[in-house]
Amino acid sequence: MCGGRGTRLEGPQEKPLHPIAGTPMVDRVLAGLEASRIETAFAVVSPNAPETAARLERTDAVRTIETEGEGYVTDLLSALEHPVVEPPVLSVAADLPLLEAAVIDRVLAIHGESEASRTVCVPAALKRRLGVGIDTRLEDAPHLAPTGVNVVGTTKESMTQVSYDPRLAVNVNRLEDARIAEDRCE
Repeated sequence: MCGGRGTRLEGPQEKPLHPIAGTPMVDRVLAGLEASRIETAFAVVSPNAPETAARLERTDAVRTIETEGEGYVTDLLSALEHPVVEPPVLSVAADLPLLEAAVIDRVLAIHGESEASRTVCVPAALKRRLGVGIDTRLEDAPHLAPTGVNVVGTTKESMTQVSYDPRLAVNVNRLEDARIAEDRCE
């Protein structure tokens, strides 16, 4: 999921291309996906991030799917309607620069053979302790914040997976979040 403008990052580039320790966030996420047990990767792009789309279209690592750029959930639902996308699907936001293969593989292992969808969350207290912003919380569990990692299953059943892994807690939405991510990369 890499269709964001990144206006809160106050930089010249689109959000997925914002560098963390010299490497664009989307490249960091792709590296984690490539090293994981994921077999096929699709990049969901939008008109909000044309440079990101162009960059990803030049790589063999992913195939792009263009959506309207109306937000994470709307764009994810649109991508799921694409004929080449078949659940179960792991969706990952491009603003998770600390994401690594081990984290991805652990999410997949916990999901296992389940047909239910799964939203991976972290405690809001963990995000506060790390100093990163909390932009969204679960409505029915406000002490949990979605990470931008989801498994979309084949049934309407949905579950919440709680993780205490700081690599899932650092979503970069603001400059301070980017500084924290850079510090954790070192």
